[in-house]
Amino acid sequence: MIIVNVKDNESVDRALKRFKKKFERTGVLKELRARTFFEKPSVSKRKQKERAKYKQQLFANDNY
Repeated sequence: MIIVNVKDNESVDRALKRFKKKFERTGVLKELRARTFFEKPSVSKRKQKERAKYKQQLFANDNY
């Protein structure tokens, strides 16, 4: 459960923005979208490897 305490003299919009950030960090929506359809384990592993390869290339390019 996400709890957002509204501080004194804080607008509701600001508190709502903090709530949305906390909600996004939990990864609930990401997991929900992933569960909407079945993905074969081999496909998910392939995607995971591709993501890792992409990240590795990004970090390698940053170091040069």
